[in-house]
Amino acid sequence: GSLVVNYPFDDDEQGIAIYSKSPDDAVFQQLALAYSKENAKMYQGSPCKDMYPTEYFPHGITNGAQWYNVPGGMQDWNYLHTNCFEVTIELGCVKYPKAEELPKYWAQNRRSLLQFMKQV
Repeated sequence: GSLVVNYPFDDDEQGIAIYSKSPDDAVFQQLALAYSKENAKMYQGSPCKDMYPTEYFPHGITNGAQWYNVPGGMQDWNYLHTNCFEVTIELGCVKYPKAEELPKYWAQNRRSLLQFMKQV
Protein backbone atom coordinates (compact mmCIF):
# COMPACT_ATOMS: atom_id res chain seq x y z
CA GLY A 1 0.00 0.00 0.00
CA SER A 2 0.82 3.66 -0.27
CA LEU A 3 -0.89 7.02 -0.03
CA VAL A 4 -1.18 8.40 -3.55
CA VAL A 5 -3.55 8.96 -6.47
CA ASN A 6 -2.32 7.10 -9.53
CA TYR A 7 -3.63 7.93 -13.02
CA PRO A 8 -3.27 6.43 -16.55
CA PHE A 9 -1.43 5.11 -18.23
CA ASP A 10 -0.23 2.28 -16.01
CA ASP A 11 1.69 0.67 -18.83
CA ASP A 12 4.01 1.84 -21.57
CA GLU A 13 5.06 0.25 -24.84
CA GLN A 14 8.52 -0.62 -23.52
CA GLY A 15 7.31 -2.31 -20.33
CA ILE A 16 9.48 -0.16 -18.06
CA ALA A 17 8.71 2.34 -15.31
CA ILE A 18 8.58 5.57 -17.33
CA TYR A 19 5.96 8.34 -17.62
CA SER A 20 3.28 7.15 -20.02
CA LYS A 21 1.12 10.11 -20.98
CA SER A 22 -2.49 9.51 -22.00
CA PRO A 23 -4.29 11.85 -24.41
CA ASP A 24 -6.21 13.23 -21.40
CA ASP A 25 -3.19 13.56 -19.12
CA ALA A 26 -4.08 17.10 -17.97
CA VAL A 27 -7.60 16.03 -16.96
CA PHE A 28 -6.25 13.04 -15.05
CA GLN A 29 -3.77 15.25 -13.22
CA GLN A 30 -6.58 17.67 -12.32
CA LEU A 31 -8.72 14.83 -10.92
CA ALA A 32 -5.80 13.38 -8.97
CA LEU A 33 -4.81 16.76 -7.52
CA ALA A 34 -8.40 17.55 -6.55
CA TYR A 35 -8.28 14.49 -4.32
CA SER A 36 -4.74 14.76 -2.96
CA LYS A 37 -4.90 18.46 -2.07
CA GLU A 38 -7.56 17.72 0.55
CA ASN A 39 -5.46 15.02 2.23
CA ALA A 40 -2.49 16.77 3.85
CA LYS A 41 -0.40 13.65 4.38
CA MET A 42 -0.98 12.47 0.81
CA TYR A 43 -0.22 15.89 -0.69
CA GLN A 44 3.17 16.02 1.07
CA GLY A 45 4.29 13.18 -1.18
CA SER A 46 6.29 10.97 1.20
CA PRO A 47 3.65 9.08 3.15
CA CYS A 48 5.35 5.75 3.86
CA LYS A 49 8.87 6.77 4.87
CA ASP A 50 9.31 3.83 7.24
CA MET A 51 8.43 1.28 4.55
CA TYR A 52 9.64 3.06 1.40
CA PRO A 53 12.21 5.71 2.39
CA THR A 54 13.01 6.81 -1.17
CA GLU A 55 9.45 6.90 -2.50
CA TYR A 56 8.24 10.40 -3.35
CA PHE A 57 5.09 11.50 -5.18
CA PRO A 58 5.05 15.23 -6.00
CA HIS A 59 1.77 16.62 -4.61
CA GLY A 60 0.61 13.10 -3.78
CA ILE A 61 -0.06 12.00 -7.36
CA THR A 62 1.73 9.83 -9.90
CA ASN A 63 1.43 8.53 -13.40
CA GLY A 64 0.91 4.80 -12.96
CA ALA A 65 3.60 3.64 -15.37
CA GLN A 66 6.13 6.05 -13.90
CA TRP A 67 5.56 4.49 -10.46
CA TYR A 68 5.60 0.88 -11.68
CA ASN A 69 4.52 -0.80 -14.89
CA VAL A 70 1.18 -2.71 -14.84
CA PRO A 71 0.43 -4.27 -18.21
CA GLY A 72 -3.26 -4.95 -18.85
CA GLY A 73 -4.60 -3.12 -15.79
CA MET A 74 -8.28 -2.25 -15.39
CA GLN A 75 -7.58 1.48 -15.12
CA ASP A 76 -6.11 1.59 -18.61
CA TRP A 77 -8.58 -0.91 -20.06
CA ASN A 78 -11.56 1.11 -18.83
CA TYR A 79 -10.08 4.31 -20.24
CA LEU A 80 -9.25 2.83 -23.65
CA HIS A 81 -12.32 0.65 -24.16
CA THR A 82 -15.17 2.37 -22.30
CA ASN A 83 -14.02 6.02 -22.13
CA CYS A 84 -14.14 5.80 -18.32
CA PHE A 85 -11.76 8.19 -16.58
CA GLU A 86 -10.53 6.05 -13.72
CA VAL A 87 -7.84 6.74 -11.15
CA THR A 88 -6.54 4.46 -8.42
CA ILE A 89 -6.53 5.92 -4.93
CA GLU A 90 -4.14 4.23 -2.52
CA LEU A 91 -5.40 5.10 0.97
CA GLY A 92 -2.55 4.05 3.20
CA CYS A 93 0.74 2.33 3.75
CA VAL A 94 -0.99 -0.71 5.27
CA LYS A 95 -3.10 -2.66 2.80
CA TYR A 96 -5.38 -4.18 5.42
CA PRO A 97 -5.91 -1.77 8.31
CA LYS A 98 -7.61 -2.91 11.49
CA ALA A 99 -11.32 -2.16 11.82
CA GLU A 100 -10.75 0.27 14.69
CA GLU A 101 -8.50 2.37 12.39
CA LEU A 102 -11.22 2.91 9.76
CA PRO A 103 -12.65 6.10 11.37
CA LYS A 104 -9.17 7.64 11.02
CA TYR A 105 -9.15 6.79 7.31
CA TRP A 106 -12.59 8.35 6.92
CA ALA A 107 -11.43 11.53 8.65
CA GLN A 108 -8.34 11.75 6.42
CA ASN A 109 -10.28 11.22 3.19
CA ARG A 110 -13.72 12.75 3.72
CA ARG A 111 -12.86 16.17 2.27
CA SER A 112 -10.92 14.52 -0.56
CA LEU A 113 -13.91 12.39 -1.54
CA LEU A 114 -16.22 15.41 -1.53
CA GLN A 115 -13.79 17.43 -3.64
CA PHE A 116 -13.39 14.48 -6.01
CA MET A 117 -17.17 14.28 -6.50
CA LYS A 118 -17.28 18.02 -7.27
CA GLN A 119 -15.08 17.40 -10.30
CA VAL A 120 -18.03 15.87 -12.13
